[in-house]
Amino acid sequence: MKKILLTGITGQVGQELQHTLSSVGQVIGVGRSDMDLAEPESIRQVIDQIKPDVIVNAAAYTAVDKAETELALAKSINAVAPTIIAEEAQNLGAILLHISTDYVFDGKKNTPYTEQDTPNPIGSYGKSKLQGEEGVQQKCDRNLILRTAWVYGTRGHGNFVKTMLRLGAEREELRVVADQVGTPTWAKDIAVTITQLLQGMDSNPMVGGIYNFTNSGVTSWYDFAVAIFEEAKLLGFPLKLQRVVPITTPEYPTPAQRPAYSVLSNQKISQTLGSYPPHWRQSLRQMLAELYQKLGNRE
Repeated sequence: MKKILLTGITGQVGQELQHTLSSVGQVIGVGRSDMDLAEPESIRQVIDQIKPDVIVNAAAYTAVDKAETELALAKSINAVAPTIIAEEAQNLGAILLHISTDYVFDGKKNTPYTEQDTPNPIGSYGKSKLQGEEGVQQKCDRNLILRTAWVYGTRGHGNFVKTMLRLGAEREELRVVADQVGTPTWAKDIAVTITQLLQGMDSNPMVGGIYNFTNSGVTSWYDFAVAIFEEAKLLGFPLKLQRVVPITTPEYPTPAQRPAYSVLSNQKISQTLGSYPPHWRQSLRQMLAELYQKLGNRE
């Protein structure tokens, strides 16, 4: 049976992967207390001890705004650590699947970004993630990089959906940016796709390199928020909210600049897997139903 080392087990995608990857092999999950990504020696020791056949790196420094001031930490976790993991994977002849982001692009296009488009990150977070991609490609022959965007899930820490539900229960009005567009992507769909890609690598050695994956469809943060409340209302979430007001990016300044257009093309991955990703609204509905059930069971 294959040994799969999974990093980032407390994150949104990492928690989902613990379930889906069990169909591929024996999953050995590590969190920050087991393997410190800011410490190169810790990374090498854990990988040497486990000697995995597959490494799935779902760990990352994701505090986009904080990355503008915590440059060294963002770089050590998002750039240096994946490069070291890639070196170790190469030594073992292991497959390395690494998760990346739409933030490697500047958002100046108005058609979906493909895997062939030249990255041009506009913030420290995106720059650190691009350096991580480059390290993975340079140091490990059997690499697979999955770029995704606007991730949310029932598990893990805060995300846009959970934040909206919390604020919607406390306030009557919310102001949400309407001029940034992309595709909300459910962590569970990402985990399922990663599992399918790894299964595909067994039967097809051509599977590898960079892939985009998001749910299908396009929306703005504002329209996403409106959809969250529409679906949450139908399920019976406690909401005080009456209005969602669209605003522009300059009306909601943040330390880090965000790409205005974050849509990734799913064409390559759809051809590889033979199926198209579910629409974001459909996945949102499923996620909210799962979250509602989870919250209900807790009471």
